[in-house]
Amino acid sequence: MESQSHVKASFRLGSETYTISGSTGILSEQLVSMKAESMNILKDYITKTNAPADVPDEPLEEGSSGDEDEISNKPKPKKRK
Repeated sequence: MESQSHVKASFRLGSETYTISGSTGILSEQLVSMKAESMNILKDYITKTNAPADVPDEPLEEGSSGDEDEISNKPKPKKRK
C-alpha cells in the first residue's frame, strides 16, 4: 500500500488563497490531518479579520438592566377558582 498524499484542497478567504495537502498515511488519516490544518487556518483568519479596533473598557449597563425590569413589571396571572 502506498503512503503518499492523495488529498489536496485549496480555498480562498478574502484575498488570500490557501492550499492544503494531506500528510502521508492512509486516506482517513490524511483527511483528518487536512481537516485540522484547514480549521487552524480558518480560526487564524477569523481572529485576524474580526478583531475589533475599538473595545470599550467598561461594559454597557443599559442592555441587561432594561430586560430585567420589563420581566418583573408584568402582572402575574390570577388563579381561577
